[in-house]
Formats: sequence, C-alpha cells, structure tokens
Amino acid sequence: PQVKAFVTQDIPLYHNLEMKHLPGADPELVLLSHRYEELERIPLSDMTREEINQLVQELGFYRKETPDAPVPKEFQFAPARPLPTLLPHQAPTADGETPPERDEGEHPEL
Repeated sequence: PQVKAFVTQDIPLYHNLEMKHLPGADPELVLLSHRYEELERIPLSDMTREEINQLVQELGFYRKETPDAPVPKEFQFAPARPLPTLLPHQAPTADGETPPERDEGEHPEL
C-alpha cells in the first residue's frame, strides 16, 4: 500500500519521473543516464512512502506543488547533472596525491 500511494499520489508531482507498470514485477526505481542507459535499480517493496519520497528527492528529482505547476528553468533537466570535466585518468593532484576513485553510489550522469 505504501508504494501504491507513492505511485498514485506522489509520482505526478515529480518532474522527469515516469511510472511504467509491469504486471507481476516487484516495484523498483530504475535510474537511467541521459542516454537511457540503466545505471541502477532500487527495490521499493520494503520502503515506506516517506522513505521513497526522501530517496527520490535526494537523487535530485524536482517536486512540484501541483502536478501541472511550472518547473523552474534550473530544474528542467533535473536530476541530470552537468557532465564532469574529463581529466587524464588518475592524474596526480598538485600535492602529488592520486585522487580517490569515484564512489560506486555516485551517478554524475543523472
């Protein structure tokens, strides 16, 4: 019931968040890159409606006041983030240290 409430009442408030019903499939959030490549699947079955809303907002989805409210210009492509500036792989920093690897949980291309 928590996921159903999120789907029916909350999804219409989020910009660039789309629902696709797959009969018999467990509910999950599928994150896609700007090229529609799958980045991650997050199961939602065990989450409360509040937890799902918090997750979606932490991921950068813009929540409107009403389903047909305008989306501010700066959020038109949300949750997409600018592509990172490409640097030579593992180039040492000014202090000679090698920069840390990107955390697997980060998705700069969202």
